[in-house]
Amino acid sequence: MANILVFDSGMGGLTIYREVRRLLPAHHYFYCFDNAHFPYGELSEQALIDTCVGTVERMVRDHAIQLVVIACNTASTIALPELRARLSIPVVGVVPAIKPAAALTRSGCIGLLATPGTVTRDYTHQLIAQFAPGKRVLLMGSTDLVMMAEQKLAGIPVDMAQLGEVMAPWRDEGPDTIVLGCTHFPLLGEEIAALMPGVTLVDSGEAVARRVEHLLGESPDGEGQGAAFCTRLDEETTKLKAPLMSWGLSTLQEV
Repeated sequence: MANILVFDSGMGGLTIYREVRRLLPAHHYFYCFDNAHFPYGELSEQALIDTCVGTVERMVRDHAIQLVVIACNTASTIALPELRARLSIPVVGVVPAIKPAAALTRSGCIGLLATPGTVTRDYTHQLIAQFAPGKRVLLMGSTDLVMMAEQKLAGIPVDMAQLGEVMAPWRDEGPDTIVLGCTHFPLLGEEIAALMPGVTLVDSGEAVARRVEHLLGESPDGEGQGAAFCTRLDEETTKLKAPLMSWGLSTLQEV
């Protein structure tokens, strides 16, 4: 059994963790979120690299981690090269699921729903050029949805009116396939689907899980353990203990 670290700035990485653990249930999972520097979209690139690399290196050292999943699109596009240079274990990143969306679209119109940083990054536009040539790709960057996903996990109902305002540009003659290009956004999948009936939602969770399986091999029998870690354990963060337990993460500790 392997010790697997799933890392994100907040709760969005739980959607990746869920798919990896579903496919490989026998391993031990360490979910770490860097809430002291959340959201990553507001950091400079060097500040993001410094906090991401520093936190991941501590977790790898302290918990004998054998594989790291960077379950954050922003961190994956910025910090992966430095992490892979400094660590001797596999590091798996997340990229927007442009390729499967291009195969699924019927109308030829795809929507990429991500953070503002992701939709403007050159790497994202390279993915579109490589995997969706000839397709019409609409881009929408939203920080509001990140906060709504975090609040939903904390037990606060989703404001459907606010969500409707965000999605309004695509509700008439919009895409038939939407890429959820931030790992937070699958947490709002039910609500987005209710506002966009008939639209196919695509995320990266299953692809990341298959990549981890490829690197580690098939999961042995049994059920592994899960624990959560954060970079700042304050009163607000403590309220997340119960929701995290419902995801199979039995403890919450500060890194």
